[in-house]
Amino acid sequence: MFTRKQKEDRPVIAICYDFDKTLSPDDMQAQGYIQSVGYDVNQFWKDSNRVAFANDMDQNLSYMYKMVDEARGKFVMNRKALMDYGAQVQLFKGVDTWFERIRQYGLKKGVIVEHYIISSGLKEMIEGTKVAQSGAFERIYASSFFYNDRGEAVWPAQVVNYTNKTQFLFRIEKGVLDCNDPMVNDYIPKEDVRVPFRNMVYIGDSDTDVPCMRLVNAYGGYSIGVYNADTNDKDKVFKMMYEERIKYFAPADYTEGSELDQLVKDIIDRTQVNEKLEQIHVDKKREYLKAAKEHEAKKAAETKPE
Repeated sequence: MFTRKQKEDRPVIAICYDFDKTLSPDDMQAQGYIQSVGYDVNQFWKDSNRVAFANDMDQNLSYMYKMVDEARGKFVMNRKALMDYGAQVQLFKGVDTWFERIRQYGLKKGVIVEHYIISSGLKEMIEGTKVAQSGAFERIYASSFFYNDRGEAVWPAQVVNYTNKTQFLFRIEKGVLDCNDPMVNDYIPKEDVRVPFRNMVYIGDSDTDVPCMRLVNAYGGYSIGVYNADTNDKDKVFKMMYEERIKYFAPADYTEGSELDQLVKDIIDRTQVNEKLEQIHVDKKREYLKAAKEHEAKKAAETKPE
């Protein structure tokens, strides 16, 4: 039985995040795991990509295969081990307080704010981070492993790449969050969707986020590119802005009062007003349709032969 979220009596904003280099300054695998199997970080990714290209293989499946293969004989790669690596992952400044702070700001404005991860990284590692442990995320969509009866990772259970990331936006839109729930394909009238795309915010850092950014932009939502404030390298966000992939960019500084903090709060403020107007529109449309139906019924009754 699938759990489906119902439409709320207040506006809902879904803020969707990439993880690596969006919430964390580096790839999660490069913050403990790769070093533990005796690999140089750059060489690990080169070898992983070589396997992918040689076998016409998805690059995310390739790195997952490489992780299992390199761990063999060195340590048991189970869920706990991966979560322990996740606990070592460094987060950008302010991330640890960001999610609850933004949620509370939304509540003050009469808006429900939900946080979602949509990442090609590993779900188990993300689950091991202190923010995930605190219950920050409504749902984590990321690549994950299937474990045998001994608890060892043996096969991909889910793989998330830059193009199939977009399906999760539709799941969030309809409140159909389970990865196997076929209701994601069902038609829902636009006034009945749980989170309209206009109320979605996508925060990412690179080309792998472009399909989600384009989709959110196309339907009136907000896409934000972030960059590492320490390096101040804006090349990627400038490229995404030039190509109209993003509407805004800001340093990946999640502290209170930062540029990103104020931008997201402004989006919440705007949503509060927009949704009030949208509800008036819906109410007036329903009033009109009811009147039109009554008029047609009356007209039909008057022309009905005796």
